[in-house]
Amino acid sequence: MSDLTIRHMRPDEIALAVDWAAAEGWNPGLADATCFAAEDPRGFLIGELDGEPAAVISCVNYGAQFSFLGFYIVRPDLRGRGHGLKIWNAAIAHARPRVIGLDGVVAQQGNYRKSGFTLAYANVRYGGTVTAPSAASPGIVGLTDLPMALIEADDATVFPAPRPAFLRAWINTPGHVGRALMRDGRLAGWGVVRPCRSGSKIGPLVADDRADAEIILSALIASTGSGAIFLDVPAVNRDAIALAEGLGLSPVFETARMYTGAIPPLRTDRVFGVTTFELG
Repeated sequence: MSDLTIRHMRPDEIALAVDWAAAEGWNPGLADATCFAAEDPRGFLIGELDGEPAAVISCVNYGAQFSFLGFYIVRPDLRGRGHGLKIWNAAIAHARPRVIGLDGVVAQQGNYRKSGFTLAYANVRYGGTVTAPSAASPGIVGLTDLPMALIEADDATVFPAPRPAFLRAWINTPGHVGRALMRDGRLAGWGVVRPCRSGSKIGPLVADDRADAEIILSALIASTGSGAIFLDVPAVNRDAIALAEGLGLSPVFETARMYTGAIPPLRTDRVFGVTTFELG
C-alpha cells in the first residue's frame, strides 16, 4: 500500500474539504472555503495516495494560544487503513502547543478523549422552515455599518481567541448578511446568516438575552425570506434552546464541544448560535 503523503492545502483547494463535508451531510455554507482560509491558510491539510486526495482535516490556529480542529474526513473507500490517524497527528502537530477545540460526532467522544480532549458541553443543530417577519424592529442596523473593533470586542466574550481576519471575511463575504442590535448607544447583540447547500444557517448569533436574540434572529430571517433555517445552539444555554424551539425548529443532530485544556471564561449564556462547527 502506498504511503499517505500529507501537505498543506492551497487556499483554492479548501473547497475540496467543503465538498467532502457536504457529501457527509454537514451542509456547509456556499462561501465557507474562502472565509475559512482567511485566519490560517496553512491550517488545512490534505493526505494524498499516488497524487489523489485520500483524507482532509483542518486545525486552524487563532493566534498563539488556541486552535480549532474540523473537516476530519477520510475518503469512504479508504477508511480503516490508518490514514485518518496519520493526518490527525499532522493536524495536532500544526496546532501545538495551543489548546485545541473541536465539535465532534458524539459517538466518537471516546476516541477524542484518547487524544486528550475533554467534553465541555453539547451543541445541538436545530432546523426547520420559518416564515420571514413582515416588519423590522427598531435598533437593527447592518453589521457592516459598525466599527470592526466593536464587533471584535464583543466576540471576545464568546470565543476563546481573537479572530479578526476570519470575522472580516465572514461578515463581508458576498451572500452573507449581518445584523446588529444597538440599544442606548451600545451593542446588545449581532449575528450573521449565510446561504448553504440546503437552506441558510445563522451563526454566530450573540445577544445579551433571549429577547434581544429573537430581535436579531428575526432581522436575519427577514433578509433571507421564508425557507429552511438552521441554528446551532449550545445545550448549556437553555434560553437558546427555548428560542430555537419557539420558532418551531427541531433538533437535527448533536455534537460534542471538547477542548484539550483550559480556555478563557466565556459567556456561553450569550451564544444563541454557534458560528460554525468547522472553525468554532
